[in-house]
Amino acid sequence: MTEADRIFERFPSFIREYIYSHGWDSLRAVQIEAAKTILDTDRHLLLTSSTASGKTEAAFFPILTKLCEHPSSSIAVLYVAPLKSLINDQFARMEELLDESGIRVTHWHGDVAQSQKKRLLAHPEGILQITPESLEAMLINRPNDVARLFADLRFIVLDEIHTLTGSDRGNQILCQLSRLERMIGTSPRRVGLSATVGDPEAAAKWLSAGTERKTDVPLFAEERIRWRLGMEHFFIQNLNFDQTTSTVSGESKARAMMDAGYEYVYECARQKKALVFSNSREETEYVCATLRQIAAKRNDPDVFLIHHGNLSASLREEAELKMKDDETFAVTCATVTMELGIDIGRLERILQMDSPNSVSGFLQRLGRSGRRGQPPEMMMVFREEEPLPNAPLPQIIPWGLLRAIAIVQLYIEERFVEPPSNKKEPLSLLFHQTLSMLASCGELTAAELADRILTLAPFAVVSKETYRTLLVSMLNNDFLEMTEEKGLIVGLAGERLLNSFKFYAVFNDSEDFTVRCEAEELGTITTPPPVGDRFALAGRVWEVLELDVARRLVFVKGVEGKMEVSWPGEYGEIHTRILERMRRVLQEDTVYPYLKGNAVRRLEMARRMARNAGMTDRFLVYLGGYTWCLFPWLGTRSFRTLRKMIGTVASEFGISGMDFEGCNYMTFRMERGRGEDLVRQLLRSYGVQTASPMSLVSPKELPVFEKYDEYIPAELLRHAYAVDRLNLPEAVGRLYEILDTLKE
Repeated sequence: MTEADRIFERFPSFIREYIYSHGWDSLRAVQIEAAKTILDTDRHLLLTSSTASGKTEAAFFPILTKLCEHPSSSIAVLYVAPLKSLINDQFARMEELLDESGIRVTHWHGDVAQSQKKRLLAHPEGILQITPESLEAMLINRPNDVARLFADLRFIVLDEIHTLTGSDRGNQILCQLSRLERMIGTSPRRVGLSATVGDPEAAAKWLSAGTERKTDVPLFAEERIRWRLGMEHFFIQNLNFDQTTSTVSGESKARAMMDAGYEYVYECARQKKALVFSNSREETEYVCATLRQIAAKRNDPDVFLIHHGNLSASLREEAELKMKDDETFAVTCATVTMELGIDIGRLERILQMDSPNSVSGFLQRLGRSGRRGQPPEMMMVFREEEPLPNAPLPQIIPWGLLRAIAIVQLYIEERFVEPPSNKKEPLSLLFHQTLSMLASCGELTAAELADRILTLAPFAVVSKETYRTLLVSMLNNDFLEMTEEKGLIVGLAGERLLNSFKFYAVFNDSEDFTVRCEAEELGTITTPPPVGDRFALAGRVWEVLELDVARRLVFVKGVEGKMEVSWPGEYGEIHTRILERMRRVLQEDTVYPYLKGNAVRRLEMARRMARNAGMTDRFLVYLGGYTWCLFPWLGTRSFRTLRKMIGTVASEFGISGMDFEGCNYMTFRMERGRGEDLVRQLLRSYGVQTASPMSLVSPKELPVFEKYDEYIPAELLRHAYAVDRLNLPEAVGRLYEILDTLKE
């Protein structure tokens, strides 16, 4: 009997029937390896394999087998996922799998009816699917129920862990799991799932943090890359409408009546089931409104949907359900909310506006298509203003196109995916978990509180002195209160934070206004315009009829047109390897097979300009007069570090007018000295072993980034900023390379 046969025979009958009904003639490698770890060992498991490879089934087939062999007397499996939409999708898939098993699955988040939650509280059993925020609420508000609900918990499944490792949200989950394990007195096995893990060993270490079990990471033979990939470029408002010459499939020619790039996107998605990804909610709204506008001008049906985090649950669910319907054409404009593992069935094409910021994001978005035996298919579309003849050098370079090529080439050539970056001092989370712990446990002495908090895995390197400083600050500002018995409890200011449902989330949020059109909830906006003004949401334009500021409500009516909208937020970090590969794109002569005609010509233009200006050979380029441009080809943290280093010698060299775009370049005026003098001075100051990143942080600086940073003592914030948001060694290493090119 083969290993696969042995495992298949051990599966209960309902799983074997499920496999038969789906037409699988054999178990996949990922399913065999997962079963070997879960059925034959007591170790944790990290499953990393491509999108649509069957990871969810691979994990749950043997987990359910174990439960059938030895039933649990409580909730048996805790499944934690970062998005409500992912939980909703997995809930439907699990219901199908468990239909004949007698094992119940319950999903639990803010949009789930109270009746389902009450049913689970009365009879805890089966599988619980939950978001980190709802799990936090449970630990705070139902501490006495936790031991009963999870008394016989066997497995914890963490989905899409590449979005969690190194983030405050992921560290929050690690805290929750450790607190849960202490409350129930056992250590359930953990299973992590992801299609894009850059450093499996680091991810495995993260998964097992705070436990004594090791994590198995099965390795699979690398599959041959089979993609349908294209990139095309357009200049905005170019009078040559023939930029759009034909559709991707070679069908009828289409004249660009509004914007060549958007007309091309429309043709790419026409009569297809497609996802159009953008890198922000603002752009998603604008793209959806534009595609609807094109459809109206052509008298085509409006098949365009929209999906992002500020939309109401009903609108998001409408998009998800229509995308799953194989009988209808639908195009959904989306952000990262559609990037993760929602099964949307027969998806024919992905479109990406501009470049993703990471290899991981590219792979996740590409992997939304290509299911059911077809290769993944993506078209990236780049739009930019046509540079003026006298535009400065850095504005002539198509940075988005370069980044997209670099991302694709890094994966093709090296299978590179960004490794997780762990925070050493997650102070915002430390503040949050301190309040959460006291709300859950009640009064604790400072020593007891420190022992419970600092032994949580995310705070392993936080010193007792740092925590003492934080606790004193929390006492002084009424977040904590000391009792007559010298115990610590939540203070009045802490109670105000805890009394809001927004406390459960550790990521930044805003005081949003809910938007309603008659009885329908549309979503939320941050700053409502006055009555009579208009704004965009859900891919449409709305006019404000009434504002209810006290209840934070905006009542609107729909109107024709298209507008821009904005929400606060960051766009994430970019890895140095991507910037370095972008430089090579400019240096080499390769004609990448996935570039379409306009993109080929745009890259040729950029390469010609870069070589003529010397930026392919040198990092520091003299632009004339007192103006210099530095192309350090460094990722976000190291680029930020180098900017600060230059700022420390600004007065000495007469440096002013520094400008930069992302981490692509920085320009500045330098009135004294040469480029070589500047680099040598920076190396004298920072290229020594005693140099510390703290020397780059001004005593007046207040680096507030995370949700609760505003409540953290300034000296602690500055230190955390230095150790977690700067990269001095990499910046210094690049300076030595820059110096070598200046000597030549």
